[in-house]
Amino acid sequence: MNVADSMRVASSLEKLGYHTTEKPAEADVIILNTCVVRQSAEDKAIGRLSSLKPLKTKNPELVINLMGCMVGVKDNPKLKTRFPFVDVFSPPSDPVPLIHHLLEKEGRIHELDETLARFAYMDGDLVIPDTDQGNLISSFVPVVLGCSHACTYCIIPYRRGIEKSRPPHEILGEAQALIHQGVKEITLLGQIVDRYGADQPDYPTLAGILRRLHSIDGLERIRFLTSHPNYMTDELLDVVAEYPKVMPHIEVPIQAGNDQVLENMRRGYTNQQYRDLIEKIKNRIPGVSIATDIIVGFPGETEQQFQDTVDLLADLKLDVAHLARYSPREGTVSARRMEDDVPDEEKWRRFRLLEELQEGIATGIHATYQNQSVPVLFEEKSKKGRWRGRTETNKLVFAESEQDLHGQLLNVTIDWTGPWSMLGHLIP
Repeated sequence: MNVADSMRVASSLEKLGYHTTEKPAEADVIILNTCVVRQSAEDKAIGRLSSLKPLKTKNPELVINLMGCMVGVKDNPKLKTRFPFVDVFSPPSDPVPLIHHLLEKEGRIHELDETLARFAYMDGDLVIPDTDQGNLISSFVPVVLGCSHACTYCIIPYRRGIEKSRPPHEILGEAQALIHQGVKEITLLGQIVDRYGADQPDYPTLAGILRRLHSIDGLERIRFLTSHPNYMTDELLDVVAEYPKVMPHIEVPIQAGNDQVLENMRRGYTNQQYRDLIEKIKNRIPGVSIATDIIVGFPGETEQQFQDTVDLLADLKLDVAHLARYSPREGTVSARRMEDDVPDEEKWRRFRLLEELQEGIATGIHATYQNQSVPVLFEEKSKKGRWRGRTETNKLVFAESEQDLHGQLLNVTIDWTGPWSMLGHLIP
């Protein structure tokens, strides 16, 4: 989501006449787009922001804009007191405060109403920034902003606001604009993307949006993330199974394998219900790849409860497991009411145990691709000189070629497989 937001801000600034620079010391405007979903991310953002202070001291005319989840959707006077050298504080997905400040600073405040009307964040007509023009093959399109589910550990509802679905015409318009600029694949984004339209009874479902996008000429692939077990419908699975442009890859987090921990997290399903859902997905979409998220060390998680998570991961053999150690986020239910009682050393032990388990699972899954021919959409050339692309099931594939493979969808025979990527050669 932050990648999509950053691209939108860059596009808005270019419309005002700005252009990018690689050196912060040369910049007139610096935007720091932040994530605070985990403590490590917040610490990194604070460190980066602090490193910008000397630039502001040396050049008082420099405009520093702090944006994203660190700012949140509500006024935060403590943040302004802590970082007085920051000129603009922008909520997630909203470049308007920065645009307003720059127009005022440049004496162009008379242009404000017209500019904001033209450059409003969700105008459905995104111009890819100059640095990515002609290079961007895969792009993100937000369809649901914020979240109203409020898991006990999650800061997103408090920082990004309540759930809000974008109008269908904006989504389709933005997708068409991206395709006209060379994009071949789009990924629809939402904290719970399956809930698209739930807040607007006149809107289509996510499945309905996918069907409409499928008819766009030039669009090769469509993906969506992240799903929630409670909101994945048979209609959505049918669209993935039946529409060839919708890729057979599902991201559906479990977070924990124990029912009591899931209840404490306020996830709304049980271990068995999740297992049943995975079985349904695999039966309905043969060859599907499935990714999940897992948090280790949630308050009160015992060794036996953690073992339930180990057993679930070992049994289901999912393609990807995004792992995280629990960290309390100020303002969440778990931070207010639950003691962070699992030692950090133990969190790391559990993290590494699952990491090793998943590495073995992924190695076995990827081995089934050996000597197989798979379609790969190539996105860019890696630093090692190989072309980098992804399969329909979101597997990372590298191939060597003297040809320009940028943006091409080609068949590749897999010669080598590992836990995280595969190597192959082009089929003549």
